[in-house]
Amino acid sequence: MQRYCLTLDLKENPDLIREYEEHHKKIWPEVEQSIFDSGILKMDIYRFGNRLFMIMDVTDDFSFEKKGDMDMANPVVQQWEDLMWKYQKPLPGSGPGEKWKLMEKIFSLESPDG
Repeated sequence: MQRYCLTLDLKENPDLIREYEEHHKKIWPEVEQSIFDSGILKMDIYRFGNRLFMIMDVTDDFSFEKKGDMDMANPVVQQWEDLMWKYQKPLPGSGPGEKWKLMEKIFSLESPDG
């Protein structure tokens, strides 16, 4: 199993942030299925202000390229992604249409007991 961490900013508008969170209380079933079908085993999103942090645990054969191809071929996922752009804004240094940015792991600490 692999773990990836990604980040993204929301627009700085409390009403939009509230709407974004409401959408994520019950994501569309097709979107949920596409996440699992791509090899994502677990996904958590945390928020601080307008900054989001996503943790994904994925299968060993997961790839962002494969997930991107699957998403592009799924009209419901594309509809969801278009809707989410209402709330999201690209991070500085992002390319056109680029949303979530992969974070670099810079530190890890594990107890010797376990």
